[in-house]
Amino acid sequence: MPLNRDQAISTANVLAEAMPYIQRFVGKTLVIKYGGNAMTDDKLKKSFARDIVMLKLIGLNPIVVHGGGPQIGELLEQLKIESHFVNGMRVTDSKTMDVVEMVLGGAVNKEIVGLINSAGGKAIGLTGKDGDLLRARKLKVKHKTPEMEASEIIDIGHVGEVERVNVKVLEMLVESDFIPVIAPIGVGEDGASYNINADLVAGKVAEVLQAEKLILLTNIAGLMDKDGAVLTGLSPKQVDDLIEDGTIYGGMLPKIDCALSAVKSGVTSAHIIDGRVEHSCMLEIFTDEGVGTLITNKNLKVGA
Repeated sequence: MPLNRDQAISTANVLAEAMPYIQRFVGKTLVIKYGGNAMTDDKLKKSFARDIVMLKLIGLNPIVVHGGGPQIGELLEQLKIESHFVNGMRVTDSKTMDVVEMVLGGAVNKEIVGLINSAGGKAIGLTGKDGDLLRARKLKVKHKTPEMEASEIIDIGHVGEVERVNVKVLEMLVESDFIPVIAPIGVGEDGASYNINADLVAGKVAEVLQAEKLILLTNIAGLMDKDGAVLTGLSPKQVDDLIEDGTIYGGMLPKIDCALSAVKSGVTSAHIIDGRVEHSCMLEIFTDEGVGTLITNKNLKVGA
C-alpha cells in the first residue's frame, strides 16, 4: 500500500534529518556493546542486526562486543553448577569458565553473527583468543565489609581485565568489509582463559581504535537525574560531579566509568542508550533527539 501524503512527508523528513549525520560519520568506527533486553527479545534482536547492517552499508564501520550473563546463568543452573558473586562479578572457577566459553564464544556469538548475516551483512565472530585479540590479566578484587578494618583481596578465579588489544586483527577485518562480533573472553600470558566484563572490552577496543563513538546498550532510558529525567550532552566534568553528588551510583557506576575512560582517552563520544527501543542505534546516531545519554569532550552541533 502506498504511503499517504503525510506519511511520505514524514519519511522524507527523517531521511533529510539523517543526511548530515551520515556525511559526518562515513568511514568512522563505532564500537557497540550489545546486551540487555536487545539480546533476549526476538523482535529487538532482528532490529539490532538490521541496524548494524545498515550502518555498514552507508559507510560506517561498526564493531560489536556482546555480553551474555543471563545465558551463562541459565546454562549453569541447568548443569546444577551454583553461581556465586563478589561485588557483582561472577566467581569463575575452571568448570564455570568452560561454560562461559561455551555460551559466549559459542551459542551467543554465533547467534549474533547469524542474525547479522541473515540481514545481509558479513559478520565474523571472535573471542579474545582468536589472533590473540584480547590479552588479559587476572582481575584483583578488593572486598570490604563494615566489620573489616581493611580491604581484602579475593580470588574470583578466571575473571580478567584487558591488558592489550591486537588492533591489527580488527583493522584487517574492517578493511576487508567484515563486521567483527567479539565475545569478551581474553587469554592470559599463561594461555588461560579469562571472563571479562563486556562493557570494559568495548571501552578498551574503542580507545585503542580511537573510535568515533562508543555505544553501550542498556535496559534503561539512559543516565537519569534525581527526578528521573534523562541527562544528555554531558561533559566528563559534569559526569564526575554527578558521581560526586550521588546522582550516579550503584550498578550504573561501572558503565559510566567505562564511558568516561573512553572519552578521556580520545573517543569522540560515548552513548548510553535504551536497548529496549527498536532501532535504538540508528535513532541515537542519525536523529537530533537520540534515545539516551551522550557524553563528549567536544561541542558538536551536528552528529554529536
